[in-house]
Amino acid sequence: MNTIVDLCIVPLGVGVSVSKEIAECQKILKAAGLKTALHAYGTNIEGDWDKVFAAIKKCHSVLHSQGVPRISTTIKLGTRTDRSQTMEDKVNSVLEKLKG
Repeated sequence: MNTIVDLCIVPLGVGVSVSKEIAECQKILKAAGLKTALHAYGTNIEGDWDKVFAAIKKCHSVLHSQGVPRISTTIKLGTRTDRSQTMEDKVNSVLEKLKG
């Protein structure tokens, strides 16, 4: 099943900046072959449900192995069975409506 996920991983106990840890997660998502779009407060991910959640689990495992004592993650997701839809399709649908 294909899904589009909005993922926000917050490593806790590593200081004020978490960009190093987020960069590590971006590498994991890319290596998993997932389509991603990094934004200011998270990452949109598009792909097969099992691959997406395996990659999220790996993000947690790798960060913990690198000494991150605690991680708080927020996930919003959607699935569709009536038609195929990409992240770009969703954004473009709104942009088209703004033109009118």
